[in-house]
Amino acid sequence: MKRYSDRRVLVTGAASGIGRSVVLRLLAEGGRVVAVDVAKEGLEETARLATEAGNGGRLVTDVIDISDETAVNEGVATAITGLGGLDVLVNAAGMLRGAHTHECELDLWNRVIGINLTGTFLMTRAVLPALLESGRGVVVNFSSTSAQFGHPYMAAYSASKGGILSFTHSIAQEYAKQGLRAVNIMPGGVSSGITNNIASLVPEDVDWNLFLKLNAVIGQGFGQPEDIAGVVAMVGSDDGAFITGTEIRVDGGAHQ
Repeated sequence: MKRYSDRRVLVTGAASGIGRSVVLRLLAEGGRVVAVDVAKEGLEETARLATEAGNGGRLVTDVIDISDETAVNEGVATAITGLGGLDVLVNAAGMLRGAHTHECELDLWNRVIGINLTGTFLMTRAVLPALLESGRGVVVNFSSTSAQFGHPYMAAYSASKGGILSFTHSIAQEYAKQGLRAVNIMPGGVSSGITNNIASLVPEDVDWNLFLKLNAVIGQGFGQPEDIAGVVAMVGSDDGAFITGTEIRVDGGAHQ
């Protein structure tokens, strides 16, 4: 399928995991992509994989801290100029740090909110004029099952993802008549840099039994980033033309 042969895309969190898989999937479908992240080496690996697949000529990478307003505005301006406009934004960047809520330091709380929620806002605000000019703009945001279901030790993360959920509904309503669509992807139990290292991101004395209800009921444990990338590809293309202001939960049936 070449659903993106006439689409210009900006993807955050592109140095690893789901973000990288989204970049590779949209390139495979013919898109022109600007991939951004704070991790330069990870972006280089994404570019290597794209080149290996024969799609490197349609990929540009850039190092951007999405929690930095100036960096976002400058990076987005460069990306849009290089692409000649923009049709799809995929906000896949995010971080997770766990703590007992009564021990969660304000710096940790602010860092998680700053990257996950404020970063999503800053990127979206910066690209909205270009997406509206496109006439078929799509914002694909990454919320999480933690936004609607109890995920222990993740108060800051869950709050940030709940904020993204509400933010996406708001812009979907506000800009619908101008042709913009906005959709939340809600992964759960997907193998990534975060989930593979979850033991190092939560308190040492966690009760792992509290996580049992988060397990997928189909497949072999965690899903793969490619499972999410396929959903993103659908949503951002014409196949998702009647989808906006809603969530798509991709968790292997863990939250039923």
